[in-house]
Amino acid sequence: MHESLLSPQLVQAAYVVASVLFILALGGLSNVESAKRAVWYGIVGMVLAILATVLGPGIGGYPAIAGAMAVAAVIGAIVAMRVQMTSMPQLVAALHSFVGLAAVFIGLNAELEAQHVLAALAQGATPESFTGFAGKIAHKSAVELDIMKVEAFLGIYIGALTFTGSVVAFGKLAGKITGKPWKLPGGHFWNASLTVAALAMGGLYFADIGGIWPMVVNAVLAGIVGWHLVMGIGGADMPVVVSMLNSYSGWAAAAVGFTLGNDLLIITGALVGSSGAILSYIMCKAMNRSFISVILGGFGGDGTPAAEGPEGEMVPIDADSVAQLLQDADNIVIVPGYGMAVAQAQQSVASLVSRLRKQGKNVRFAIHPVAGRLPGHMNVLLAEARVPYDIVLEMDEINEDFPDTDVTMVIGANDIVNPAALEDPNSPIAGMPVLEVWKSSHVIVLKRGRGTGYAGIQNPLFFRENTRLFFGDARASIDELLKRID
Repeated sequence: MHESLLSPQLVQAAYVVASVLFILALGGLSNVESAKRAVWYGIVGMVLAILATVLGPGIGGYPAIAGAMAVAAVIGAIVAMRVQMTSMPQLVAALHSFVGLAAVFIGLNAELEAQHVLAALAQGATPESFTGFAGKIAHKSAVELDIMKVEAFLGIYIGALTFTGSVVAFGKLAGKITGKPWKLPGGHFWNASLTVAALAMGGLYFADIGGIWPMVVNAVLAGIVGWHLVMGIGGADMPVVVSMLNSYSGWAAAAVGFTLGNDLLIITGALVGSSGAILSYIMCKAMNRSFISVILGGFGGDGTPAAEGPEGEMVPIDADSVAQLLQDADNIVIVPGYGMAVAQAQQSVASLVSRLRKQGKNVRFAIHPVAGRLPGHMNVLLAEARVPYDIVLEMDEINEDFPDTDVTMVIGANDIVNPAALEDPNSPIAGMPVLEVWKSSHVIVLKRGRGTGYAGIQNPLFFRENTRLFFGDARASIDELLKRID
Protein backbone atom coordinates (compact mmCIF):
# COMPACT_ATOMS: atom_id res chain seq x y z
CA MET A 1 0.00 0.00 0.00
CA HIS A 2 1.37 3.43 -0.96
CA GLU A 3 2.03 5.85 1.88
CA SER A 4 1.01 9.30 0.72
CA LEU A 5 3.07 12.38 1.49
CA LEU A 6 -0.09 14.39 2.20
CA SER A 7 -3.05 13.37 4.32
CA PRO A 8 -6.56 13.44 2.82
CA GLN A 9 -7.33 16.45 5.02
CA LEU A 10 -4.38 18.43 3.65
CA VAL A 11 -5.32 17.49 0.09
CA GLN A 12 -8.87 18.76 0.61
CA ALA A 13 -7.56 21.97 2.18
CA ALA A 14 -5.26 22.50 -0.80
CA TYR A 15 -8.21 21.91 -3.12
CA VAL A 16 -10.24 24.56 -1.32
CA VAL A 17 -7.43 27.10 -1.63
CA ALA A 18 -6.92 26.22 -5.31
CA SER A 19 -10.66 26.60 -5.95
CA VAL A 20 -10.63 30.06 -4.40
CA LEU A 21 -7.64 31.04 -6.53
CA PHE A 22 -9.40 29.81 -9.67
CA ILE A 23 -12.48 31.87 -8.81
CA LEU A 24 -10.29 34.95 -8.23
CA ALA A 25 -8.54 34.28 -11.55
CA LEU A 26 -11.82 34.05 -13.43
CA GLY A 27 -13.14 37.21 -11.80
CA GLY A 28 -9.93 39.13 -12.47
CA LEU A 29 -9.93 38.25 -16.17
CA SER A 30 -13.07 40.33 -16.63
CA ASN A 31 -11.00 43.50 -16.26
CA VAL A 32 -7.95 44.41 -18.32
CA GLU A 33 -6.14 46.05 -15.43
CA SER A 34 -6.52 43.02 -13.14
CA ALA A 35 -5.96 40.37 -15.83
CA LYS A 36 -2.23 39.95 -15.20
CA ARG A 37 -2.77 39.39 -11.48
CA ALA A 38 -5.62 37.02 -12.32
CA VAL A 39 -3.32 34.90 -14.49
CA TRP A 40 -0.94 34.51 -11.56
CA TYR A 41 -3.83 33.42 -9.35
CA GLY A 42 -4.61 30.75 -11.90
CA ILE A 43 -0.97 29.62 -12.15
CA VAL A 44 -0.55 29.32 -8.38
CA GLY A 45 -3.89 27.55 -8.06
CA MET A 46 -2.98 25.03 -10.75
CA VAL A 47 0.46 24.31 -9.25
CA LEU A 48 -1.17 23.78 -5.86
CA ALA A 49 -3.83 21.51 -7.34
CA ILE A 50 -1.29 19.37 -9.20
CA LEU A 51 0.99 18.98 -6.19
CA ALA A 52 -1.88 18.12 -3.88
CA THR A 53 -3.17 15.50 -6.32
CA VAL A 54 0.20 13.90 -7.05
CA LEU A 55 1.25 13.79 -3.38
CA GLY A 56 -2.15 12.64 -2.16
CA PRO A 57 -3.31 9.17 -1.09
CA GLY A 58 -3.13 6.22 -3.48
CA ILE A 59 -0.95 7.79 -6.16
CA GLY A 60 2.69 6.70 -6.14
CA GLY A 61 4.71 6.19 -9.33
CA TYR A 62 6.44 9.52 -8.80
CA PRO A 63 9.29 8.97 -11.34
CA ALA A 64 6.83 8.21 -14.15
CA ILE A 65 4.61 11.16 -13.22
CA ALA A 66 7.59 13.52 -12.97
CA GLY A 67 8.88 12.35 -16.35
CA ALA A 68 5.52 12.84 -18.03
CA MET A 69 5.13 16.28 -16.49
CA ALA A 70 8.64 17.30 -17.56
CA VAL A 71 8.02 16.27 -21.17
CA ALA A 72 4.66 18.06 -21.20
CA ALA A 73 6.19 21.18 -19.66
CA VAL A 74 8.92 21.33 -22.30
CA ILE A 75 6.41 20.90 -25.11
CA GLY A 76 4.12 23.53 -23.60
CA ALA A 77 6.98 26.02 -23.17
CA ILE A 78 8.13 25.55 -26.76
CA VAL A 79 4.61 26.02 -28.11
CA ALA A 80 3.99 29.08 -25.91
CA MET A 81 7.21 30.77 -27.07
CA ARG A 82 6.63 30.05 -30.74
CA VAL A 83 2.93 30.81 -31.06
CA GLN A 84 2.02 34.14 -32.64
CA MET A 85 -0.78 36.26 -31.23
CA THR A 86 -2.65 35.65 -34.48
CA SER A 87 -2.49 31.92 -33.77
CA MET A 88 -3.83 32.19 -30.22
CA PRO A 89 -7.44 31.29 -31.18
CA GLN A 90 -6.42 28.02 -32.83
CA LEU A 91 -4.10 27.26 -29.91
CA VAL A 92 -7.03 27.66 -27.52
CA ALA A 93 -9.11 25.34 -29.71
CA ALA A 94 -6.30 22.77 -29.68
CA LEU A 95 -6.06 22.94 -25.89
CA HIS A 96 -9.80 22.36 -25.62
CA SER A 97 -9.34 19.19 -27.67
CA PHE A 98 -6.80 17.90 -25.14
CA VAL A 99 -9.27 18.42 -22.29
CA GLY A 100 -11.92 16.48 -24.19
CA LEU A 101 -9.53 13.64 -25.02
CA ALA A 102 -8.38 13.46 -21.40
CA ALA A 103 -12.01 13.13 -20.28
CA VAL A 104 -12.48 10.21 -22.69
CA PHE A 105 -9.37 8.40 -21.47
CA ILE A 106 -10.24 8.97 -17.81
CA GLY A 107 -13.80 7.73 -18.33
CA LEU A 108 -12.63 4.58 -20.10
CA ASN A 109 -9.96 3.98 -17.48
CA ALA A 110 -12.52 4.42 -14.70
CA GLU A 111 -14.69 1.70 -16.26
CA LEU A 112 -11.73 -0.66 -16.64
CA GLU A 113 -10.77 -0.01 -13.01
CA ALA A 114 -14.35 -0.64 -11.89
CA GLN A 115 -14.47 -3.94 -13.76
CA HIS A 116 -11.18 -5.00 -12.17
CA VAL A 117 -12.30 -4.09 -8.64
CA LEU A 118 -15.71 -5.75 -8.96
CA ALA A 119 -14.11 -8.91 -10.34
CA ALA A 120 -11.66 -9.00 -7.43
CA LEU A 121 -14.46 -8.47 -4.90
CA ALA A 122 -16.42 -11.31 -6.48
CA GLN A 123 -13.42 -13.56 -5.90
CA GLY A 124 -13.26 -12.73 -2.20
CA ALA A 125 -11.14 -9.58 -1.98
CA THR A 126 -12.09 -7.08 0.72
CA PRO A 127 -12.78 -3.37 0.08
CA GLU A 128 -10.00 -2.47 2.51
CA SER A 129 -7.42 -4.09 0.23
CA PHE A 130 -7.86 -1.31 -2.35
CA THR A 131 -6.52 2.25 -2.20
CA GLY A 132 -7.02 5.44 -4.16
CA PHE A 133 -9.73 5.44 -6.81
CA ALA A 134 -10.02 1.65 -6.64
CA GLY A 135 -10.76 1.97 -2.94
CA LYS A 136 -13.56 4.45 -3.64
CA ILE A 137 -15.10 2.00 -6.12
CA ALA A 138 -14.82 -0.90 -3.68
CA HIS A 139 -16.80 0.98 -1.03
CA LYS A 140 -19.59 2.14 -3.37
CA SER A 141 -23.06 0.69 -3.17
CA ALA A 142 -24.85 -0.67 -6.23
CA VAL A 143 -26.76 2.60 -6.62
CA GLU A 144 -23.56 4.63 -6.34
CA LEU A 145 -21.92 2.44 -9.00
CA ASP A 146 -24.86 3.10 -11.34
CA ILE A 147 -24.50 6.82 -10.74
CA MET A 148 -20.79 6.53 -11.52
CA LYS A 149 -21.69 4.86 -14.81
CA VAL A 150 -23.91 7.81 -15.72
CA GLU A 151 -21.07 10.20 -14.90
CA ALA A 152 -18.56 8.19 -16.94
CA PHE A 153 -20.98 7.99 -19.87
CA LEU A 154 -21.53 11.77 -19.88
CA GLY A 155 -17.83 12.50 -19.44
CA ILE A 156 -16.88 10.29 -22.38
CA TYR A 157 -19.66 11.60 -24.63
CA ILE A 158 -19.01 15.30 -23.94
CA GLY A 159 -15.26 14.75 -24.01
CA ALA A 160 -15.27 13.01 -27.40
CA LEU A 161 -17.60 15.63 -28.87
CA THR A 162 -15.32 18.37 -27.52
CA PHE A 163 -12.22 16.65 -28.91
CA THR A 164 -13.33 16.32 -32.52
CA GLY A 165 -15.22 19.61 -32.51
CA SER A 166 -12.13 21.41 -31.25
CA VAL A 167 -9.93 19.75 -33.86
CA VAL A 168 -12.26 20.99 -36.61
CA ALA A 169 -12.38 24.47 -35.05
CA PHE A 170 -8.57 24.47 -34.98
CA GLY A 171 -8.48 23.51 -38.65
CA LYS A 172 -10.93 26.24 -39.65
CA LEU A 173 -9.16 28.93 -37.64
CA ALA A 174 -5.76 27.86 -38.99
CA GLY A 175 -7.04 27.83 -42.56
CA LYS A 176 -6.39 24.09 -42.93
CA ILE A 177 -10.12 23.42 -43.31
CA THR A 178 -12.48 25.61 -45.30
CA GLY A 179 -14.43 28.16 -43.29
CA LYS A 180 -17.55 27.40 -45.31
CA PRO A 181 -20.30 25.56 -43.42
CA TRP A 182 -20.61 21.96 -44.57
CA LYS A 183 -22.83 19.14 -43.42
CA LEU A 184 -24.37 15.97 -44.76
CA PRO A 185 -27.84 16.16 -46.36
CA GLY A 186 -30.32 16.03 -43.52
CA GLY A 187 -27.55 17.02 -41.15
CA HIS A 188 -29.67 17.47 -38.02
CA PHE A 189 -31.24 14.05 -38.61
CA TRP A 190 -27.82 12.43 -38.62
CA ASN A 191 -26.76 14.28 -35.49
CA ALA A 192 -29.92 13.18 -33.71
CA SER A 193 -29.56 9.59 -34.96
CA LEU A 194 -25.97 9.37 -33.77
CA THR A 195 -26.97 10.75 -30.38
CA VAL A 196 -29.75 8.14 -30.07
CA ALA A 197 -27.23 5.44 -31.03
CA ALA A 198 -24.89 6.72 -28.31
CA LEU A 199 -27.72 6.53 -25.79
CA ALA A 200 -28.33 2.94 -26.91
CA MET A 201 -24.68 2.19 -26.21
CA GLY A 202 -25.23 3.71 -22.78
CA GLY A 203 -28.13 1.29 -22.26
CA LEU A 204 -25.89 -1.68 -23.07
CA TYR A 205 -23.24 -0.27 -20.74
CA PHE A 206 -25.69 0.09 -17.82
CA ALA A 207 -26.91 -3.47 -18.48
CA ASP A 208 -23.31 -4.75 -18.28
CA ILE A 209 -23.45 -6.04 -21.86
CA GLY A 210 -20.27 -5.92 -23.91
CA GLY A 211 -17.85 -4.80 -21.21
CA ILE A 212 -15.92 -1.68 -22.17
CA TRP A 213 -16.89 -1.72 -25.85
CA PRO A 214 -20.22 0.14 -25.60
CA MET A 215 -18.32 3.06 -24.10
CA VAL A 216 -15.71 2.92 -26.85
CA VAL A 217 -18.48 3.01 -29.46
CA ASN A 218 -20.12 5.84 -27.50
CA ALA A 219 -16.88 7.84 -27.78
CA VAL A 220 -16.67 7.19 -31.54
CA LEU A 221 -20.29 8.24 -32.11
CA ALA A 222 -19.87 11.38 -30.01
CA GLY A 223 -16.69 12.19 -31.93
CA ILE A 224 -18.58 12.00 -35.23
CA VAL A 225 -21.30 14.29 -33.84
CA GLY A 226 -18.68 16.82 -32.72
CA TRP A 227 -16.97 16.74 -36.11
CA HIS A 228 -20.24 17.12 -38.01
CA LEU A 229 -21.60 19.88 -35.77
CA VAL A 230 -18.58 22.15 -36.11
CA MET A 231 -18.12 21.39 -39.82
CA GLY A 232 -21.67 22.71 -40.27
CA ILE A 233 -20.81 26.07 -38.67
CA GLY A 234 -19.43 28.89 -40.80
CA GLY A 235 -16.18 30.71 -40.17
CA ALA A 236 -17.91 33.87 -38.96
CA ASP A 237 -19.31 31.94 -36.00
CA MET A 238 -15.95 30.50 -34.93
CA PRO A 239 -15.51 32.88 -31.95
CA VAL A 240 -18.80 31.59 -30.54
CA VAL A 241 -17.83 28.00 -31.32
CA VAL A 242 -14.47 28.32 -29.53
CA SER A 243 -16.25 29.78 -26.52
CA MET A 244 -18.84 27.00 -26.56
CA LEU A 245 -16.17 24.31 -26.87
CA ASN A 246 -14.54 25.88 -23.84
CA SER A 247 -17.83 25.35 -22.02
CA TYR A 248 -18.03 21.73 -23.22
CA SER A 249 -14.52 21.04 -21.94
CA GLY A 250 -15.55 22.39 -18.55
CA TRP A 251 -18.61 20.14 -18.33
CA ALA A 252 -16.51 17.16 -19.43
CA ALA A 253 -14.05 17.94 -16.63
CA ALA A 254 -16.90 18.26 -14.13
CA ALA A 255 -18.33 14.90 -15.18
CA VAL A 256 -14.89 13.32 -14.77
CA GLY A 257 -14.64 14.99 -11.35
CA PHE A 258 -17.85 13.29 -10.24
CA THR A 259 -16.57 9.97 -11.58
CA LEU A 260 -13.28 10.27 -9.69
CA GLY A 261 -14.85 11.84 -6.61
CA ASN A 262 -12.54 14.85 -7.04
CA ASP A 263 -14.11 18.02 -5.65
CA LEU A 264 -11.59 20.33 -7.32
CA LEU A 265 -12.33 18.95 -10.79
CA ILE A 266 -16.05 19.38 -10.16
CA ILE A 267 -15.65 23.01 -9.05
CA THR A 268 -13.18 23.91 -11.81
CA GLY A 269 -15.23 22.17 -14.49
CA ALA A 270 -18.38 23.94 -13.36
CA LEU A 271 -16.59 27.30 -13.42
CA VAL A 272 -15.26 26.75 -16.93
CA GLY A 273 -18.49 25.24 -18.21
CA SER A 274 -20.78 27.96 -16.87
CA SER A 275 -18.50 30.87 -17.78
CA GLY A 276 -18.03 29.51 -21.30
CA ALA A 277 -21.77 29.13 -21.76
CA ILE A 278 -22.43 32.65 -20.48
CA LEU A 279 -19.77 34.11 -22.77
CA SER A 280 -21.22 32.21 -25.74
CA TYR A 281 -24.66 33.61 -24.96
CA ILE A 282 -23.27 37.15 -24.71
CA MET A 283 -21.51 36.77 -28.05
CA CYS A 284 -24.62 35.36 -29.72
CA LYS A 285 -26.55 38.35 -28.41
CA ALA A 286 -23.87 40.66 -29.81
CA MET A 287 -24.30 38.98 -33.19
CA ASN A 288 -28.11 38.86 -32.98
CA ARG A 289 -27.93 35.10 -33.39
CA SER A 290 -29.93 32.36 -31.77
CA PHE A 291 -27.65 30.48 -29.40
CA ILE A 292 -29.25 27.16 -30.38
CA SER A 293 -29.12 27.84 -34.14
CA VAL A 294 -25.43 28.70 -34.00
CA ILE A 295 -24.52 25.53 -32.12
CA LEU A 296 -26.71 23.35 -34.34
CA GLY A 297 -25.60 24.77 -37.65
CA GLY A 298 -25.29 28.54 -37.44
CA PHE A 299 -24.78 31.06 -40.19
CA GLY A 300 -21.45 31.88 -41.72
CA GLY A 301 -21.88 32.42 -45.42
CA ASP A 302 -20.62 30.24 -48.23
CA GLY A 303 -17.38 32.15 -48.67
CA THR A 304 -18.50 33.91 -51.87
CA PRO A 305 -19.87 37.40 -52.46
CA ALA A 306 -23.56 37.89 -53.00
CA ALA A 307 -24.81 37.63 -56.56
CA GLU A 308 -25.88 41.26 -56.54
CA GLY A 309 -23.16 43.22 -54.81
CA PRO A 310 -23.25 46.90 -53.87
CA GLU A 311 -23.19 49.39 -56.69
CA GLY A 312 -20.21 51.69 -57.19
CA GLU A 313 -16.50 51.20 -56.92
CA MET A 314 -13.86 51.13 -54.23
CA VAL A 315 -11.94 54.40 -54.23
CA PRO A 316 -8.29 54.02 -53.19
CA ILE A 317 -6.31 56.58 -51.23
CA ASP A 318 -2.58 57.07 -50.76
CA ALA A 319 -0.51 57.53 -47.61
CA ASP A 320 -0.08 61.28 -48.10
CA SER A 321 -3.84 61.85 -48.28
CA VAL A 322 -4.52 59.67 -45.24
CA ALA A 323 -1.85 61.49 -43.25
CA GLN A 324 -3.39 64.85 -44.20
CA LEU A 325 -6.86 63.70 -43.10
CA LEU A 326 -5.45 62.61 -39.76
CA GLN A 327 -3.56 65.89 -39.32
CA ASP A 328 -6.74 67.88 -39.99
CA ALA A 329 -8.94 65.75 -37.70
CA ASP A 330 -9.75 66.41 -34.06
CA ASN A 331 -11.71 63.26 -33.24
CA ILE A 332 -10.35 59.95 -34.53
CA VAL A 333 -11.61 56.42 -33.93
CA ILE A 334 -9.65 53.28 -34.82
CA VAL A 335 -11.48 49.98 -35.37
CA PRO A 336 -9.08 47.00 -35.22
CA GLY A 337 -9.88 43.67 -36.83
CA TYR A 338 -8.23 40.38 -37.66
CA GLY A 339 -6.25 42.05 -40.45
CA MET A 340 -4.36 44.01 -37.81
CA ALA A 341 -3.55 40.78 -36.02
CA VAL A 342 -2.38 39.04 -39.20
CA ALA A 343 -0.10 41.96 -40.08
CA GLN A 344 1.10 42.18 -36.46
CA ALA A 345 0.50 45.91 -36.76
CA GLN A 346 -0.51 46.60 -33.16
CA GLN A 347 2.86 48.13 -32.19
CA SER A 348 2.83 50.44 -35.20
CA VAL A 349 -0.77 51.40 -34.50
CA ALA A 350 0.13 52.19 -30.89
CA SER A 351 2.98 54.44 -32.08
CA LEU A 352 0.64 56.26 -34.47
CA VAL A 353 -1.91 56.79 -31.72
CA SER A 354 0.76 58.11 -29.37
CA ARG A 355 1.90 60.70 -31.93
CA LEU A 356 -1.64 61.82 -32.70
CA ARG A 357 -2.50 62.19 -29.01
CA LYS A 358 0.62 64.27 -28.44
CA GLN A 359 -0.82 66.67 -31.00
CA GLY A 360 -3.90 67.04 -28.81
CA LYS A 361 -6.19 64.86 -30.88
CA ASN A 362 -8.90 62.73 -29.30
CA VAL A 363 -8.02 59.20 -30.46
CA ARG A 364 -9.95 56.16 -29.28
CA PHE A 365 -10.39 52.50 -30.21
CA ALA A 366 -13.74 50.87 -30.92
CA ILE A 367 -13.91 47.13 -30.15
CA HIS A 368 -16.66 44.85 -31.40
CA PRO A 369 -17.45 41.84 -29.17
CA VAL A 370 -16.60 39.35 -31.93
CA ALA A 371 -13.68 41.17 -33.57
CA GLY A 372 -10.89 38.76 -34.46
CA ARG A 373 -11.08 35.01 -33.99
CA LEU A 374 -11.48 34.82 -30.23
CA PRO A 375 -13.38 36.75 -27.53
CA GLY A 376 -11.19 39.67 -26.45
CA HIS A 377 -8.66 39.05 -29.24
CA MET A 378 -8.28 42.74 -30.10
CA ASN A 379 -8.12 43.78 -26.44
CA VAL A 380 -5.20 41.42 -25.91
CA LEU A 381 -3.33 42.76 -28.93
CA LEU A 382 -3.77 46.36 -27.84
CA ALA A 383 -2.76 45.54 -24.27
CA GLU A 384 0.36 43.85 -25.66
CA ALA A 385 1.18 47.12 -27.47
CA ARG A 386 0.59 49.05 -24.19
CA VAL A 387 -2.31 51.08 -25.52
CA PRO A 388 -3.92 52.96 -22.57
CA TYR A 389 -6.95 51.09 -21.27
CA ASP A 390 -9.10 54.19 -20.99
CA ILE A 391 -9.16 54.82 -24.75
CA VAL A 392 -10.24 51.27 -25.64
CA LEU A 393 -14.05 51.30 -25.73
CA GLU A 394 -16.62 48.60 -26.41
CA MET A 395 -19.19 48.92 -29.20
CA ASP A 396 -22.03 50.04 -26.93
CA GLU A 397 -19.85 52.76 -25.41
CA ILE A 398 -18.74 54.38 -28.66
CA ASN A 399 -21.35 53.72 -31.35
CA GLU A 400 -23.25 56.94 -30.66
CA ASP A 401 -20.04 58.98 -31.08
CA PHE A 402 -19.43 58.18 -34.75
CA PRO A 403 -21.52 61.11 -36.09
CA ASP A 404 -19.12 63.46 -34.26
CA THR A 405 -16.00 61.63 -35.49
CA ASP A 406 -13.83 63.27 -38.15
CA VAL A 407 -11.92 60.18 -39.26
CA THR A 408 -12.51 56.51 -38.55
CA MET A 409 -9.74 54.09 -39.47
CA VAL A 410 -10.85 50.49 -39.97
CA ILE A 411 -7.81 48.23 -39.80
CA GLY A 412 -8.47 44.81 -41.27
CA ALA A 413 -12.11 44.53 -40.18
CA ASN A 414 -15.02 43.74 -42.46
CA ASP A 415 -18.12 42.05 -41.08
CA ILE A 416 -18.22 44.05 -37.82
CA VAL A 417 -18.53 47.35 -39.75
CA ASN A 418 -20.93 46.16 -42.44
CA PRO A 419 -23.96 48.49 -42.78
CA ALA A 420 -25.90 45.70 -44.50
CA ALA A 421 -26.46 44.23 -41.06
CA LEU A 422 -28.78 47.16 -40.29
CA GLU A 423 -29.97 48.14 -43.75
CA ASP A 424 -30.48 44.91 -45.69
CA PRO A 425 -33.05 42.52 -44.18
CA ASN A 426 -31.95 39.84 -46.68
CA SER A 427 -28.30 39.95 -45.62
CA PRO A 428 -26.94 36.82 -43.88
CA ILE A 429 -25.89 39.10 -41.00
CA ALA A 430 -29.15 41.07 -40.85
CA GLY A 431 -29.83 42.32 -37.34
CA MET A 432 -26.28 41.86 -36.11
CA PRO A 433 -25.15 44.89 -34.08
CA VAL A 434 -22.18 46.51 -35.82
CA LEU A 435 -19.92 49.50 -35.39
CA GLU A 436 -21.65 52.30 -37.32
CA VAL A 437 -18.44 53.76 -38.74
CA TRP A 438 -20.12 55.05 -41.92
CA LYS A 439 -21.63 57.89 -39.87
CA SER A 440 -18.17 59.44 -39.52
CA SER A 441 -17.14 62.31 -41.78
CA HIS A 442 -14.38 60.19 -43.34
CA VAL A 443 -13.77 56.45 -43.24
CA ILE A 444 -10.36 54.99 -44.11
CA VAL A 445 -10.33 51.23 -44.54
CA LEU A 446 -6.99 49.42 -44.48
CA LYS A 447 -7.30 46.26 -46.58
CA ARG A 448 -4.89 43.84 -48.20
CA GLY A 449 -7.16 43.36 -51.21
CA ARG A 450 -10.69 43.67 -52.54
CA GLY A 451 -12.01 40.39 -51.10
CA THR A 452 -14.82 39.80 -48.63
CA GLY A 453 -14.48 39.23 -44.91
CA TYR A 454 -14.42 36.01 -42.93
CA ALA A 455 -18.17 35.54 -43.33
CA GLY A 456 -17.82 35.76 -47.11
CA ILE A 457 -20.22 38.73 -47.31
CA GLN A 458 -19.58 41.82 -49.41
CA ASN A 459 -19.51 45.11 -47.50
CA PRO A 460 -21.37 48.14 -48.90
CA LEU A 461 -19.22 50.36 -46.66
CA PHE A 462 -16.35 50.07 -49.12
CA PHE A 463 -18.43 51.70 -51.85
CA ARG A 464 -19.74 54.70 -49.87
CA GLU A 465 -18.87 58.25 -50.87
CA ASN A 466 -17.12 59.03 -47.58
CA THR A 467 -15.04 55.82 -47.63
CA ARG A 468 -11.55 55.42 -49.04
CA LEU A 469 -9.54 52.21 -49.29
CA PHE A 470 -5.92 52.26 -48.16
CA PHE A 471 -4.68 49.06 -49.79
CA GLY A 472 -1.69 47.08 -48.54
CA ASP A 473 -0.34 45.23 -45.54
CA ALA A 474 -1.66 46.99 -42.43
CA ARG A 475 1.70 47.22 -40.70
CA ALA A 476 3.46 48.58 -43.78
CA SER A 477 0.64 51.07 -44.35
CA ILE A 478 0.78 52.36 -40.77
CA ASP A 479 4.57 52.61 -40.98
CA GLU A 480 4.15 54.81 -44.06
CA LEU A 481 1.86 57.07 -42.08
CA LEU A 482 4.40 57.29 -39.26
CA LYS A 483 6.91 58.71 -41.74
CA ARG A 484 4.48 61.54 -42.51
CA ILE A 485 3.18 62.33 -39.01
CA ASP A 486 5.55 63.89 -36.49
